[in-house]
Order: sequence, then structure tokens, then C-alpha cells
Amino acid sequence: MLSEQSVPVVRATLPAVGAAIGEIADLFYTKLFADRPELLRDLFNRGNQANGQQRQALAGSIAAFAGMLLERPDERPDAMLARIAGKHASLGITSEQYKLVHRHLFAAIAEVLGDAVTPEVAEAWDEVYWLMAGALIARESRLYQEAGVADGEVWQRMEITARRRETADVVSYVLRRADGRPAGPFRPGQYVSVQVQLPDGARQIRQYSLSAAPGSDAWRISVKRQSDGAGPEGEVSSWLHEHAHPGDLLTVSLPFGDLVLDEAGDGPLLLASAGIGGTPMLSVLGHLTATGRARQVLVAHADRSPADHAHREELRELAGENPHARLSLWYEREADGAAAGRMDIGSLDLPEDVTAYLCGPLPFMKAVRADLLRRGVPAQRIHYEVFGPDLWLGQDAPAGGPVPSPAP
Repeated sequence: MLSEQSVPVVRATLPAVGAAIGEIADLFYTKLFADRPELLRDLFNRGNQANGQQRQALAGSIAAFAGMLLERPDERPDAMLARIAGKHASLGITSEQYKLVHRHLFAAIAEVLGDAVTPEVAEAWDEVYWLMAGALIARESRLYQEAGVADGEVWQRMEITARRRETADVVSYVLRRADGRPAGPFRPGQYVSVQVQLPDGARQIRQYSLSAAPGSDAWRISVKRQSDGAGPEGEVSSWLHEHAHPGDLLTVSLPFGDLVLDEAGDGPLLLASAGIGGTPMLSVLGHLTATGRARQVLVAHADRSPADHAHREELRELAGENPHARLSLWYEREADGAAAGRMDIGSLDLPEDVTAYLCGPLPFMKAVRADLLRRGVPAQRIHYEVFGPDLWLGQDAPAGGPVPSPAP
């Protein structure tokens, strides 16, 4: 909660800060990478820096958090914080890095806003930053503690034991620990980070969902080759497709992520996905099927065509083995017995108390969430996972007014 003296200052200056937050974010990253170029080389996603998505995500999260402090001071933005904390933990972020971010962020704010940044304004926004940073540091520390490791010590060497081409642009990899120990437990729906060294010496990191159910000594990830852009976009997925083969070693993080199955619940589920977003849903469905949970589950997946649908037959088999599962498919081309076109949530018979999990491209998730809200599904029972920076916040947060809550 903001202090009594900071609330009117932040409220008065939020329009100006919100209007300039994109410029502030650009200058912040310029200053940060000039000071610490190794962060761009070895930590930040160079593709998302090049296309501006990381800047947009940072701007959206700051504006959203400040708006929530003003409009809902008694509520914690748990969904947003959990999503950011999970991503940070998968990268091994520690509390010391928040001090570095603070220094360059506030230098950027002062430079962009100039004389408007009085000592009173600086103190109020400093409070906003440390409220958000403190909440994230605490969450990340708990994640490390739950994983049984020191803060930031998330990396391990893993061997590729199997490789399988799932579609023209998706390859799956089975991973075991290089020291021979079991890969370890994880929760259905979680992801891991994979770090690879590229030809220019950079050690870039990307996140990939664990695409099989927990319970074995190995993990599986499914990597879609991102080849729809120029420059650094897709450089890690391309490297993995071209160079990662059985017997090779990869540097992989422990599992993290908040789009996970609530094991305590027994109500009906909707698993709605599109494209490569089907991978975490495959893990959830596989877990429900393997454990014999008598829990109704509606599985809905949309793709471009049957040939583009990674793990298509596996999904069909899992749904067929689970007496409580019902599978619905949509394909834009060559429907092959499935529905033609894009996913139509209105065609599904949804139970009143359904909990929905969404994963796929952002426009897909926003459309499905809107359909679910229109059908009366409460927002708190709709969960989502974004591959890459969470641009939902950046698109939904107006520059200078009360900020709507992000999707849970």
C-alpha cells in the first residue's frame, strides 16, 4: 500500500508518467545495456529487445502496478506478480539486480520528465518501484526456497536422450540430468528456461513448456522454430533445431510458472489452446489421465491444419484414455473431421463452475477470455500463460488514467 503522502503525488503525476513510460523504458534499456552490455548478450532476449516487446511489457507492468495501488489499494495484483516472478526465477534473477534496474530506471525518468521530477515526485515513484520490487523479490525468494536452492541457483546440465520431429517447425526433446539423477518433479503446466551459446558467443535464454506429464525420470520440451522474422528473432529455437541432438548437453533451469493445475480442486476444467500453446495443456491432460482423477475436462485446441498441430495423435490418445475428457478441435485448413475455422467457445457446453486455462497467441487468448466472460465465467477463474513478454498489460493499460486489472 502506498503511503498517505505518496498517493496524491502518484495520482497527480500518473498521466505524465504514463504518457512517457514508453520513452522512459527505451531510455532505461539504453542506459542499462551501455553500463552492462553482458546483460543483453547473456540474459535479456535479444529478439524481444529488437522488436520492442520487452520495452512494452516493462512499461505496461509499471503503469498497471501504479494504477492498482491507486484504485485498489487493499488488493494485491497477485496474478501479475506471480507471472513476473516465475519468469524471473527461471532466469536466476536475484535481489541485487533490482538495485541496478532502479538506478538506471530513475535516471531515465529524470531525463525524460526533466524539471517535473521534483524531490517529492521522485520520492513517491521511488516508493512505487520498491513496493513492486519488494513484492517480486519476496515471491522469487519463496520460489527458490521451495525449489531447495539458493537464490538464483537454478541451472543444471541436462542431456538430450531423444529427439523427435513433431511437425515441420516443431521438434521435441527428452532431457535427463547429466549426473544420472532423476530430472525431478514439476507441476503440470510449468516451463523451464534453456540457455544456449550462439556462434557470436552470446548465451541466450528462452522458456519452453514441459510438454509431458510429471512422474518420470525425464522431462520433455517441444520447441517451435520461430522463423517469421529477421535478425535475432528465433535464434535460440533455430539453433536448437539445427544443432541439438541426442547425446548433447544443454543448460536448463528448474521448472517454474504459475499456469499450473490446482491439485486441491475437483471442479470441471477447460483447457483452451492454439498452436504451440497446446504444450502445457498436454502436460495437464496427461497428468489427469495418468492419475485417474475423476475430474471433468474439456480440451479445446485450434491450429492452422492437422499437419501443423504438434502432438496431435498424442492429444487424441490421452483424451480417449480419459473417461472424463472431451476433445474439440478446430483447423483453419483441411479440417479432417474437426471443426473448420477458428475456435468457437460458444459451441462448447460449459459447466457453470468451470475453471479455464488458456495458452496461445495473445489475440487468441484475449478473444477466448472475452467469450468466457460473456458466458458468465468469473475473471478469477480464467488463467493464462504468455510465451514471451506479457504484452497484455501494455495493450490494456491506458497512458495516464486508472489502469484496468490484468487478466488473472
